[in-house]
Amino acid sequence: LEILVTILNENDNSPVFAQPNITRVIPEDTKVDTAIVDREELSASDADLDTIYYELTTTVQDTDGYFAIRGVNNPEIYLLKALDYDKFNSTTLLLYARDRPVTDPTNTTHTATATITIIIRQSDTRAPWFLPCTRLHNDTSVCISSPYSGRVNISEMATAPLLLEPGPIYAVDPDYTINDRIVYSIVGGNRDEVFSVDADTGNLTMNKIVTSPDSFLLQVMATQVSNIRKYSVATVEIKVINKSNFPPYFEKGVYNGTVFVGLPQRSFVYQAGDPSTPLVITALDQDFPDV
Repeated sequence: LEILVTILNENDNSPVFAQPNITRVIPEDTKVDTAIVDREELSASDADLDTIYYELTTTVQDTDGYFAIRGVNNPEIYLLKALDYDKFNSTTLLLYARDRPVTDPTNTTHTATATITIIIRQSDTRAPWFLPCTRLHNDTSVCISSPYSGRVNISEMATAPLLLEPGPIYAVDPDYTINDRIVYSIVGGNRDEVFSVDADTGNLTMNKIVTSPDSFLLQVMATQVSNIRKYSVATVEIKVINKSNFPPYFEKGVYNGTVFVGLPQRSFVYQAGDPSTPLVITALDQDFPDV
C-alpha cells in the first residue's frame, strides 16, 4: 500500500529584516522623487515563503508626507516632498513587513519592523542676509532689510569708518550650519571712487573729500567666499551736508504761556498776556540760516 502524505505549510514564521536599523544622511536640497533607501536594503525574508506586504509610517510630529515607499511588495523609500532644514532636521520612519495583507480576515498576520533614521544636512540654498532684517511671516528663505544711510560733510575728510543707520554694514550666511564667510565690495554708485568698503568687516570709509552736495547711492554686495553664486546687494545712501559749526539756539531763554481750566486735550497753550495767540517755541542755527 503506497500512502502519499502532503504537508501543508502553516504560517508560523515572522518576516525578518536583514537590517532592522538603517540610518541615512541626506542633503536638504535633495530632489523630489530621489530614492533614499534602496530595495535591496529594505527587503525582508520569510521562512514560510509568503508574499510580504510593506507599510511606512513616521513617528515624528509634522514630518509625515515627506517620505513614501514605491512598491508594496518590493519597496524602496523615496522623497515625496521638498525638504526644509528649518522645519525639521531629522525624522524616524517605521517600515512594517507583514506576511498577510492588512485586510486578511484570518488575522494570522506576523509582522516585522525596521527603523529608518533620516538625518537632514543643511544645504547652501540661501543668499546672505544683511542685518538687521525682518522675516516674512513663516517664510524662512527671505529676510527683508532696510537700506543703510549715513552722511558726510562737504569738503571734509572723515578718517574713521562712517556711522550708518540702522547699523554698520553686516551680512550673515542664513544657512547657519554652513556659516560661510562673507566678503564685501562696492559694485555701484561710487562715483570718483570716493568710498571704500573693508572686504572683511564691511566698514565704509572715505578715500577723498566730496566737493559736490549731491548724495551717493552706493550698492554694496555681500558674497559668500566658498560659493560666489550666493550674494546679496544692499543700498547705502550717503548724504553730503554742510558741516555744522554752531549748535541751535532758542530765540528766548524763557517762554511764558497760559492755559485755561477745563480745556480738552490737544488744546492750544496761549502766550501769556495774549490769550488769542498760540504759544510758539522756535530755534535757529547759524549753519542753516534759511531753515
